[in-house]
Amino acid sequence: MFEGILTALVTPFRNGAVDDAALAALVDRQVAAGIHGVVPCGSTGESATLSHAEHRHVVEVVVEAAAGRIPVVAGTGSNSTQEAIELTLHAQQAGADGALLLSPYYNKPTQEGIYLHYEAVARETGFPLVVYNIPGRTASNIAPTTLARLAEIEHVVGVKEACGDIDQIAHVIASCPDEFSVLSGDDALLLPLLAVGGDGCISTTSNVVPESIGALFAAWQAGDSERALEIHQQLLPLFDVLFCETNPIPVKAALALMGLLGEEIRLPLTPISEANRERLQLALKENGVLG
Repeated sequence: MFEGILTALVTPFRNGAVDDAALAALVDRQVAAGIHGVVPCGSTGESATLSHAEHRHVVEVVVEAAAGRIPVVAGTGSNSTQEAIELTLHAQQAGADGALLLSPYYNKPTQEGIYLHYEAVARETGFPLVVYNIPGRTASNIAPTTLARLAEIEHVVGVKEACGDIDQIAHVIASCPDEFSVLSGDDALLLPLLAVGGDGCISTTSNVVPESIGALFAAWQAGDSERALEIHQQLLPLFDVLFCETNPIPVKAALALMGLLGEEIRLPLTPISEANRERLQLALKENGVLG
């Protein structure tokens, strides 16, 4: 249902509050770049430090800004199943096209608990759901066998795979139906994921260079693997520096350097170090983003 490049939007802040104008402008920029969708309130959107009211507000601003031009897949995950249901219902009512739900964090549920969590959200909402597997943040991994079970649930339409293991992702692709979307959660693994049959990426880097990430995907879709590899290799230094500190510290710094938002970030995240800022500036210049 969802494929291509979907941008995991940052959440701009100004004086401690969500910067609505900057957020709407970011959505317009993604639409103009030909991106295939946007994902507010994910890890890149600092969802962990948004209040419930802010979370709902961000989704509403993004849906209004997108205005039906591209799909909006709202982050609605929680380690509380009931809270995930409530956030997903709000996204549905706000006009989003789907929801991205990370596997419950901190609780460390069993594989059966993970399955029942998503099954409950799907049953109670009847809304297109994308599973989000990111063991580095949740402390639990969703096994390919569990994802195969989840893919059989009506309304569970895909997975954002950020396990970092291309072999595991290949097993997920092999064990799930063709219509089940498998999207990379790691920008640097987009091309390898496409090579084993995946469907795209929910990308942090496309906040900065949406045209380049989109061109990589388009080249692969057109059968031009050499061009896709060339773009991948050009982007490798940018992939590296955008994850040199905890996401979204570097990407927010990059967008601030580009004049697209203020470099305001919430504790416990901190501004990028000066050494890494210099690395970031160099990578942006090399990719033609800064003069």
